[in-house]
Amino acid sequence: MPERVKVLFVCMGNICRSPTGEGVFRRFVENAGLEDAILVDSAGTIDYHVGNPPDHRMREAASRRGYQLTSCARQVTLMDIDDFDLIVAMDLDNLLELQTLAKGPRGNIRMLGSYLEGVAGNADARSVPDPYYGGAQGFEEVLDMIEAACPRILDHCRELLQTRS
Repeated sequence: MPERVKVLFVCMGNICRSPTGEGVFRRFVENAGLEDAILVDSAGTIDYHVGNPPDHRMREAASRRGYQLTSCARQVTLMDIDDFDLIVAMDLDNLLELQTLAKGPRGNIRMLGSYLEGVAGNADARSVPDPYYGGAQGFEEVLDMIEAACPRILDHCRELLQTRS
């Protein structure tokens, strides 16, 4: 069996956007029957929330759509940059932080917005807005964007799996 494809979702604190990316994408992976082939995780660029569960408002919004967010916040590491096949940054600031950690741009570091329909790459990608200081609609917008990007992220992972078999 080929090595699993590893996908890491990254936001600033790892309590809103990236755990949602992890939880939603995990469901897409399970629905595709690829849970043994694709590993999904999340992390943050800062260590402020390490050890905490996802924000309760994000968990509630995700739960209404049938997703369970069960991860525990952690900070992204240099080892993650080399270990993960795809690192999905939620916004431009996170992308730049990841590129700094990686000592420059890398092909495995992409913005989630680059997987939205009609977007060619990181340069054209919209950021996933941080809902932390806003109202309920912000959490719904995060879910909408992540759900819209997941089919193309899954296609990318399938391509990576095919190159390994």
